[in-house]
Amino acid sequence: MWFWVIAASVACLAQKLLGYLVPSKALENARVAYAAGGVTVGLLAALSVTQTFADGSTLVLDARLAAVVVAAVALWLRAPFIVVVVLGALTAALLRLAGWG
Repeated sequence: MWFWVIAASVACLAQKLLGYLVPSKALENARVAYAAGGVTVGLLAALSVTQTFADGSTLVLDARLAAVVVAAVALWLRAPFIVVVVLGALTAALLRLAGWG
């Protein structure tokens, strides 16, 4: 297993170093910036959905979903970020204490 961990680390480092070889003119292109922004948003959304609704290879609806909904409402109401985090964590904790999730 350690072989694969080290191999993945070397591959990530090589990819990062290859990024330095890309000409700056190519990175200043508006289409490249737009595509990079879209990919970033897409990856973050996929990660959020996966962490909220998945448990292994199954789809679950548990306290995590309620916590995300409460946090989203707090964000919509423009609450400070620390309040959003505390409300989401408190929601998940209370629902798990009640036996849901």
